[in-house]
Amino acid sequence: MLPRAHSRVVAVLGPTNTGKTHLAIERMLGHATGMIGFPLRLLARENYDRIVRLRGAAAVALVTGEEKIIPANPRYFVCTVESMPLDRMVDFLAIDEVQLAADPERGHIFTARLLHARGQSETMLLGSDTMRAIVRRLVPEAEFVERPRFSTLSYVGERKVTRLPPRSAVVAFSVSDVFEIAELVRRQRGGTAVVLGALSPRARNAQVGMYQAGEVDYLVATDAIGMGLNMDVDHVAFARLAKFDGRAPRRLTAAEIGQIAGRAGRHMSDGTFGTTADIGPMEPEIVEAVENHRFDPVNGVFWRNSRLDMRSLDRLVASLDQRPPSGLLVRAREADDERVLAALRRMPDIVQRARTPDGVRRLWEVCQVPDFRKTMSDTHTRLLAQIYRHLSGGSGRLPEAWVAGHLARMDRSDGDIDTLVARIAHVRTWTYITHRGDWIGDAAHWQDRARTIEDKLSDALHDRLTQRFVDRRAAMLVRRLATDDDLLAAVARDGTVMVEGHPVGRIDGFGFRPDALGEEEARPLLAAARRVLPADIALRVRRAAADPDDAFRLAPDGTIAWEGAPIARLAAGATFLAPAVLVHDSEFLTAPLREALRRRLAARVEAEVAATLAPLFRLERLALDGPGRGLAFQLAEAQGCLHRAGAEPQLAALSPADRAVLTRAGVRFGAEWVYLAPLLRPAAVALRAILWMAAAEEPGAAPIPHPGRLGVPGEAGVSPDFYRAIGYPLLGPRALRVDRLEALSAAARRLARGGPFAATPEIASLADARLADLPGMLVALGYRMIVEGTATTFVPVSRRRGGRPALPPQPPPEPDGLFAALGALRIVGRA
Repeated sequence: MLPRAHSRVVAVLGPTNTGKTHLAIERMLGHATGMIGFPLRLLARENYDRIVRLRGAAAVALVTGEEKIIPANPRYFVCTVESMPLDRMVDFLAIDEVQLAADPERGHIFTARLLHARGQSETMLLGSDTMRAIVRRLVPEAEFVERPRFSTLSYVGERKVTRLPPRSAVVAFSVSDVFEIAELVRRQRGGTAVVLGALSPRARNAQVGMYQAGEVDYLVATDAIGMGLNMDVDHVAFARLAKFDGRAPRRLTAAEIGQIAGRAGRHMSDGTFGTTADIGPMEPEIVEAVENHRFDPVNGVFWRNSRLDMRSLDRLVASLDQRPPSGLLVRAREADDERVLAALRRMPDIVQRARTPDGVRRLWEVCQVPDFRKTMSDTHTRLLAQIYRHLSGGSGRLPEAWVAGHLARMDRSDGDIDTLVARIAHVRTWTYITHRGDWIGDAAHWQDRARTIEDKLSDALHDRLTQRFVDRRAAMLVRRLATDDDLLAAVARDGTVMVEGHPVGRIDGFGFRPDALGEEEARPLLAAARRVLPADIALRVRRAAADPDDAFRLAPDGTIAWEGAPIARLAAGATFLAPAVLVHDSEFLTAPLREALRRRLAARVEAEVAATLAPLFRLERLALDGPGRGLAFQLAEAQGCLHRAGAEPQLAALSPADRAVLTRAGVRFGAEWVYLAPLLRPAAVALRAILWMAAAEEPGAAPIPHPGRLGVPGEAGVSPDFYRAIGYPLLGPRALRVDRLEALSAAARRLARGGPFAATPEIASLADARLADLPGMLVALGYRMIVEGTATTFVPVSRRRGGRPALPPQPPPEPDGLFAALGALRIVGRA
């Protein structure tokens, strides 16, 4: 594009929020024809829509790599910088964000436009004031116009993410950091919009629109927001001050910080910037530079030869390698299109097809197909090789079935955020391909197909981001909490606590369990709920007090539940059979309510103990002589299971009449144990287990044998006294129900009468045990194991007087337990 001799070049330079873009569009619309290039497809689309509203769709064209809307006779072209059709003459031409000429990746494109793109009457260069010196040297005819910032930008230091004011944007430089911060903001503040460079324009616009509409008050983003996104941001917080620039991590420059921080404040509204607490404050010299918009000047811009020699592949490569003609121009690093070209030149069939100037030109066009996934993987190179083979083949077009197959594989909206981002990036590459009308037949159809898939995926991605990072209910409550108005609270019939018509938690027993919000938000919610909860809790206590016993459930860990919620627990009381009841803490239970609840629960526990362990209490009422009363006392203190070794004197003095009375009461006199048979029922076993754990102040659930199990493995760390108390004395490796233990003992004695005997499956079945467990159990019963070759047998060990092996004595009885008075009696023979 060659300018007229009187073409005017104007450089409009200054910080963000100076109205540069607005000025350029005004100037363009003052000319008969015009063209403006933006750094992002998103910005091009945003300003295209704006100009269409002013001049009508027939007058405006949109040209980007992925989207082309070109009416019959457009007067104005809105483009991305890369896609500007420079062969078209226009009166006015503008380049936005010319400081990107210093960008290592895309800088050479902006430099080429800076040097060569001109309007016939006027050219306008828009960007940062850091470009002033280099524009003056590269474009000496340029006039300079300064644009002061409309509003003030001030540094406010560091703040926790959870303490940032509404209308804040938090900036990080990796997707993982963005997602981590967004999760925190959702938990603490109800939700956030998310903006990443990898989002499609539609998904990004949807996220920004949600923020702009006030559905959320926070935005978490990469530096993608630093380039022209117009939003109502009052504060920008930097969560990182370093980024990966494609080759290595590096610190942000003051100019980069200023570009991003400048998003804070709109038109005449002042803005602030700072850091998050986990990275500390900014250096004073950077703060001073950003606040005063004084940055180091750009001393060099990236350049790549734009006048390429297409006569052969070697000449193309040589022209790409040409050195810059000026010391102000820096040779651009190898770009993606050059890397693809190098890879394709290693394919013999590709080289063979690119032997003519047209073949070379077509190959270079294919190399410029972008990989929006930014992976530069072999997959992208193979795709471009296929495209070139088709284009250099018979029809010179891409086969429709081949294109349809690729697009069909991307037409699915399932998957997580990362999957959808990758799929959108892939379809954007195909959107670019379908806009090459000379490559594909019925281009309009395939463009519409690719755009439809991209829109479908973008909508799905917006939904996934919103589901993950926005809690609309919590966001509304956070905004209401920021006002001075009282919150309206109520309790629903199912116990759900409502504040301002939204559920914020529920009554759990007699306490309030708020939903997951940050500590800062939970306090006011609790304050609002506190106004209605005391009255409701009082009603619930009265209802619980009136409920029948079966409304309460005693759990294996000793907790008492009502309506499915734990409300109290058992603890050590006056005796094993009279545990204490401790009501769970709740700030809504007054002392009278707590005591009323405790009395009701204690009565319920007392009733269950009395009913389930009734045989134990009946021992107290039996008409017995001294030895009988002493044995009954010891049996009760042992919770219904007493080893004979601890009761030999009483057993020896027990009269036949008392033995008969005790037998009718359920007492069984075994060779090893004396026990109360009715207490072996599952309900009695379970209750004794719970009572023992409470009396011993043992935490956790009692290891209660499953109903019907005759034996269970002994658990490490569980006291043998526990197993004895529930009627399952520990016998070697297993706890065996006492009646089964007696059966095993009797069977062993019968076998021993015939000499050494072997452990058999029949004996194991008596003990509900594996054959491998029997040796340990028989040894615990008082038998010695003899191993001769492969044979293992058992014989009795020496016995104490009374015919039973010596076993550890029982613990002394509690001095104030059941039948305590009998403990002082001296046992004598029957009169």
